[in-house]
Amino acid sequence: MAIKVRVGQTQGVKVPTTSSTSGGTVASLQDTDVSNVANGSVLVFDATTSRWVAVNTLTPGNVKNLDVNGGSF
Repeated sequence: MAIKVRVGQTQGVKVPTTSSTSGGTVASLQDTDVSNVANGSVLVFDATTSRWVAVNTLTPGNVKNLDVNGGSF
C-alpha cells in the first residue's frame, strides 16, 4: 500500500511502503532512548551519544533559539 497525493494536476505515489508486516516500536530501536518520554516529547539527535533522545525542551539552558529547516517544496 502507498500514500497517494496530488500536487496540482499531477498524481503519484510519494511515500511507498516497504513492508506489509506490522512494525515494531520506537523504543525497540537500538539508537533511540525514550526512557524519559512524556506527553509532548520529541526525538532529538544527541551527537555525543549518537542516539535519538526523547526530550521536552528543544533548546537546553539559557539559549532559546531553534532553527528548523523544513526543506524546499
